[in-house]
Amino acid sequence: MTTRAKLTVYSALATALASLCMMPLLTTRSWLTHALLVIVVIGAVGAGLRRLPLYRWTVPLGQLLVLFLLMLLGFAGAGGFLPGPSTMRVLDHVFASGLDDIAQYAIPAPPTPGLRLILVSAVGLVAIVVDTIAVTYRHSALAGLPLLALYSVGNGLAGEHSSWFWFATAAAGYLLLLFAEGQDRVSRWGRVFRGTNRGSTGSAEVSPGGRQVGVLALAVAMLLPVVLPHWDLGLVHSGSGGKGGTGAGSLTTSLDPLVSLEAAITKPTDAELLSYTLDGDLADQTYLRTGSLDQFDGANWKLGSTVVSDLPAALPPPEGLRNTNVPRIEGDFRISDQLEKSWLPMPYPAASVQVPNRGDWKLDPLTRTVMPTGDKAIRGLRYHVSALDLRPTANELRLASAAPQDIRERYTAVPPDLPGEVAEQAKAVTGNAKNDYDRAMALVNWFTGPDFKYDTSVNAGTGNNAIAVFLRDRRGFCVHFASTMAAMARTLKIPARVAVGFTPGDNKGGNVYSVNGRMYHAWPELYFAGYGWMRFEPTPSRGLPTRYTEASGAATSAPTQHATTAPQTASAAPAPSASSDCAAKQRQLGDCGPQGKTAAHAAEESWLLSGQVLGTLAAVIAVIVLLLVPMLWRTALRRRRLGGGRRRPDGSGPELTDAQVLAAWDELVDSAWDLGIPPDESRTPRSAARRITEKADLDADAAAAAGRLALATERVLYAPPGQLSSAPLAADVHAARRGLRAHAGRAGRTRALLLPPSSAQLWWWISDAVRAARTAVRTRVARVVEAVSAPVRRVLTRRPKPDTPES
Repeated sequence: MTTRAKLTVYSALATALASLCMMPLLTTRSWLTHALLVIVVIGAVGAGLRRLPLYRWTVPLGQLLVLFLLMLLGFAGAGGFLPGPSTMRVLDHVFASGLDDIAQYAIPAPPTPGLRLILVSAVGLVAIVVDTIAVTYRHSALAGLPLLALYSVGNGLAGEHSSWFWFATAAAGYLLLLFAEGQDRVSRWGRVFRGTNRGSTGSAEVSPGGRQVGVLALAVAMLLPVVLPHWDLGLVHSGSGGKGGTGAGSLTTSLDPLVSLEAAITKPTDAELLSYTLDGDLADQTYLRTGSLDQFDGANWKLGSTVVSDLPAALPPPEGLRNTNVPRIEGDFRISDQLEKSWLPMPYPAASVQVPNRGDWKLDPLTRTVMPTGDKAIRGLRYHVSALDLRPTANELRLASAAPQDIRERYTAVPPDLPGEVAEQAKAVTGNAKNDYDRAMALVNWFTGPDFKYDTSVNAGTGNNAIAVFLRDRRGFCVHFASTMAAMARTLKIPARVAVGFTPGDNKGGNVYSVNGRMYHAWPELYFAGYGWMRFEPTPSRGLPTRYTEASGAATSAPTQHATTAPQTASAAPAPSASSDCAAKQRQLGDCGPQGKTAAHAAEESWLLSGQVLGTLAAVIAVIVLLLVPMLWRTALRRRRLGGGRRRPDGSGPELTDAQVLAAWDELVDSAWDLGIPPDESRTPRSAARRITEKADLDADAAAAAGRLALATERVLYAPPGQLSSAPLAADVHAARRGLRAHAGRAGRTRALLLPPSSAQLWWWISDAVRAARTAVRTRVARVVEAVSAPVRRVLTRRPKPDTPES
C-alpha cells in the first residue's frame, strides 16, 4: 500500500473514531451507519481524484459534490432520484426541521430525519477537511483541529452522557494519522542510524521516544478532565423549564413519541415496562395514553405547545367535555427499570395524578400530557391516577354539535403541500356519511378492511410522503394508520390529533395488568363537542374497538355491556380475522401468523439503513464506477507504460528494453487518439509522427519529442537486436501530450479524460478474453466428452466373433 493510500485510510479511520463521541446525542445509533458509509465514500472519491492529473484544490470540491449527492439520496430521495427543485425543497425542509428539533429536544434527542441529516452532513464535512489537510496537502498535524472540533462539539453537547472512552478513540485515530505521516517523512531520509550495538535493521520508522510522547500526551489529556469543572448542557441550553422550576415555562425534552414508538414497534420486546391495578368493568379495554401530538407540519406530527405548567394535584377539566360529573376509575401504577424515557402513562382523561415528587413533572394543559423534567424521573416510579369513565354512545356522538371555531382552526389545519389524494380519498370513503361520527367510522371501517395490511417492515414516517406511500401501498403499522386517519379527518374538517401510548395490558389475575414492549401503540383522537377527544382504532389486528362503536342505549355516565360480549352495530369496526387457536390478546398484539415474524425480522435489521436506500446507493456507486472505468484504466495503463527501465551496469542512466520503447510509442498513439486523431496502422512510425504533428499543429518541442519517439520505435523494429535506447522517452511522451492537449481545447481534453476513445481497447481485450475462455471451455468439454464417450463407442462398435463350425 502506498503512503498516500495509508494516509487516506488513516484519515477516514480518525474521522470515524472521532465521530463516535457524538453517539450519545441521539437515542439510537442507526445514523452512525450512514455516517460511516459517507466517510468511506468520501475517502474513496478523494483517493480516486488524487490519481488523476487534476489540481489539488479540485479534490475537496469533488468530495463536497459527492457529499451533497449522498445527502440528497439519503434524506431527500422522496423528492426524486436526480437533483432538482423538488429534491432541494425536500432537503431544505428536512434541514429546517432539524434546526427546530435542536431547539426543542434535550440530550439524548430522538433520531428525527432533520437531526440525522445535520449529524451525518457534519461528519461528512469533517471527513473532507481531514482528508484535504492530511492527504491532499500532507499536513497531518493540522488535521487534529477539525477532529478536535468534532470531539469538542459532541462531548460538550453530550454533557453527563459523555465519557473518556470517546476522547480515547478520537485521540487514537489522530495518533495513527500522525504515525503514518511520520513513517513517510522518515522513509524519505533512508536508513535510520541506531548505533553499532542495537542491530539496526535499516528500516525507516518512528523512534520509540516519539511513540512514548504520544502515549503520554494521550494519558494526560484523559486524566486532565477529572480535575476540570463540568458543564451540564443540553442540545441547546434553555434557562426555563429546568428541574425544580416553578410556574409556567417551556420544557425541552429528549422524547419524540412517534420516533420512540417506531423504534419500539420494530424492536419488540417481552420485557415488562409497567404494571398496574385498575378498577372498573372495562379495565381490560382501557388504553394507557402517554400524550398526544396536535400539530402537523407536513414532515411529522408533534406536540404543538411548548408552554407547560407545574403539575397540579387536580388536573384542569378536559377540553370540550361538558359534564365532568361522571364516575371515575382508580389505578395504581408502577414503572419498571426497563422504561427509561416516556411521558406518564395514564387512562384518558385523567382527573388527578399523585406522584412522589411533583417538582419532577410538568403538565401540558392543552393535550393533558404529563412530562418529566429529567430523563430518569420515570424509572421505578409509583403513582396513582384517577380518571373519568366516559362512555358516550354512538347516537350521542352523531348528534354532537359542531366544534367551536377556535378548535376547528387549530385542529383541522393541514400543510399546504399535503398530497391531493389524501383529501380525495377521504371524500370518496366518507361520501355517504351524514355526520362527523359516521365519517370517522367510515374511515375506521375502510382502514380495518381487507385492503390494508399490518406490516412493521415498511419504512417509518408520518409526513406527507409517508402518507402518500401508505395510501398507495396500503401497508404499515399503527403510526401510519393513526397519522393518515388524523390527516384525512382534518381534510374533512373534523378536529383530529394523534395519541400515543399503550394498548391494554395482560391480565395477571384479578385486576392486575402488565404492559410489555409489544404494546406500544398510536391511534387518532377526534373531537366531538360536549364530549371532548374520543379515541378511534383504525389499525387492523392491533388494539380494541372503541366502546361507543358498539350498540348501547345507556346514558353517558352509565356503565355499558362488556365490549367482548356486546353485539356490534352496522357501523362497528370489523374484528380482525384470526384462527380459532389464536387468543384475543395475541390478535391484539399482532402475533398471529407471519406478522410476528415480520416484526422480528424488521427488528433485526432496523439498526441499519433501509434496504431501499442501501440498494439505491449501491446502484449509484455502481454507475459511477462504470463511468470511471475507462478513465481509471487509461490512467493505470499510461502509468505502467511510462515506468522507468532498469539501470545500466555502470549506473549512467536508464536502460530501456524493446518492450518499453514500444509501450512509449503506443502511449503516444493512444494519447493522440484520445485527443481526436485516430490511429492509422498502415503508416510507419515516422509517417505516423509526421501525421500527428500536422493534424495537431504541434510546436517545435512537441514535434521533436514525437520524432524522437518514432525514431526509437523504428530502431527497435528494424535495427539489429541488442541496440538499447537510453533516451528519456517518458519525458518525450509527456512533451508530445502537452502539445496535443493544447491543440484539443477544453472540450477535447475533458472527453479524453473522462471517456478516452482508446479505452475501446479494453473492450477488445475483454472480448478476446471471453472468446478465448469460451474456446478453452469448449475444448475442455470436448476432451471430457471424448474421454467419457470413447470407451462407450468402442464397446458399441466392437463386433462379436463368428461362431466356428464344429469339425
